[in-house]
Amino acid sequence: MTTQEGTSSKSGDQERISVVRAMRRAADQLTELLGREASSVSAVNATDDGWTAVVEVVEIERIPDTTSVMASYRVRMDSGGELTGYERTRRYSRGRIDR
Repeated sequence: MTTQEGTSSKSGDQERISVVRAMRRAADQLTELLGREASSVSAVNATDDGWTAVVEVVEIERIPDTTSVMASYRVRMDSGGELTGYERTRRYSRGRIDR
């Protein structure tokens, strides 16, 4: 498998999309489901049957934006990049730093 966008390799019966495309698909599909724009993708990992990603989403916008409420979602996709499940794993203020 290569990391160039649009390239893929065989994984079982289905073509495995590239890591770049998996990252974009995770953000796009979660945006569509939640009706909120994905802010970033903080992790993408290949699994035996597809991909997992962690997507950051602004759940409540506030002024100043450092007080906005963010959420991390774990997204599961098959090897072709189709979303198979998601769950919110945490909520936090945008200005908060993990220690």
